[in-house]
Amino acid sequence: MITLDAADPGFETAFAALVDSRREVDTDVATDVTAILSRVRAEGDGALIDLTQKFDRFDLDAEGWSISRDECAAAYTRLAPDLRAALDLAANRIRAYHERQRPTDSDWTDATGTRMGARWTAVEAAGLYVPGGRAAYPSSVLMNAIPAKVAGVERLAMVTPTPKGAINAAVLAAAHIAGVDEIWRVGGAQAVGALAYGTAHIAPVDVIVGPGNAWVAEAKRQLYGRVGIDMVAGPSEILVVADADNDPAWIAADLLSQAEHDPTSQSILITDNAAFADAVVAAVEALLPTLSTETSARASWDTHAAIILLGNLSDAPPLIDRLAPEHLELAVADPDALFARVRHAGSVFLGRHTPEAIGDYLGGPNHVLPTGRRARFASGLSVTDFMKRTSFLAATPVSIAVLGPAAATLADAEGLPAHAASVRARLA
Repeated sequence: MITLDAADPGFETAFAALVDSRREVDTDVATDVTAILSRVRAEGDGALIDLTQKFDRFDLDAEGWSISRDECAAAYTRLAPDLRAALDLAANRIRAYHERQRPTDSDWTDATGTRMGARWTAVEAAGLYVPGGRAAYPSSVLMNAIPAKVAGVERLAMVTPTPKGAINAAVLAAAHIAGVDEIWRVGGAQAVGALAYGTAHIAPVDVIVGPGNAWVAEAKRQLYGRVGIDMVAGPSEILVVADADNDPAWIAADLLSQAEHDPTSQSILITDNAAFADAVVAAVEALLPTLSTETSARASWDTHAAIILLGNLSDAPPLIDRLAPEHLELAVADPDALFARVRHAGSVFLGRHTPEAIGDYLGGPNHVLPTGRRARFASGLSVTDFMKRTSFLAATPVSIAVLGPAAATLADAEGLPAHAASVRARLA
């Protein structure tokens, strides 16, 4: 964990190094993923059978390729009532938020009499990757599947590894709640390849979303263009801007809520009070030994965490924009004043009573967010990731007479005579 003080002469150099630091996994997986995808494309189901047996110790032919809707419904019914109620509440809130994201079609006629506009339609099929085993996250199922269904996707196929046959009941319940249409018991880069290329068992999709390890992320990156993807996600991150009126224990828990995800996650605190910063560090040290995730959280905190001291928190927005954090908490008395000056952040949590963790589960906005400073140019997962816009244009004899000569002139200037001819033929 490092501490940077804006008053120090070397602050700019140190802060620039923090911004430029990269925490992606060092292992070069690109070559391995290319080989796996080539096998899936060439061998189809045979590659899936072999790789699933190799990595998950699971025999697809002997133990079953898929998980039925009835099994998902049964898993939902068997859940503890409080967990079932929590998932239902989360789903309702996520659905309500994303329904407001549906874009509207446009259709108008301009002064020349030319009609134009755009129509939004959902992709036909989407694929959802869900990490497998008993540590899988049902919240990710809801966050990825519900926007697809709100968009109007007709077929939503989920792939998830089931190592040694292990299945997370809450994940199946979440799939039931979200309306997932089919679930395949395959994972890794090979599952992403199957969704993109299609096999005898698994029909291809148009868009692939969902979290995964470095191999899954690399597979999505390599297949972008053949299919759409949500994003290439890296390690999680949180930036908390907090003044001394906060409870240090609250802020410590907020910082560790992302550190516990992975040793490469990053937690950053910006504050204007050195004593408060020390109190937060002490609270982190007190909380860490109590966590079942202490090993990951400790590695993340010790290696990647940072505390930034400012003379005044009004100076924070330019630093926030340079960090472009995945998650930004503004734990101050007037968060809206700071929020108004922030341009780059994946999702923002306003005020002292809005921990990022509430957004991970049931706040409403999506928790699939750009990482690695990508919030400078990217947004979180939304309904429009499962839709595409088709523009349309309708000219009349009157409007083509008005617009055509200029269009033909531009075609001549670009050296495209057939373009010009196609317009002038309608001007005769």
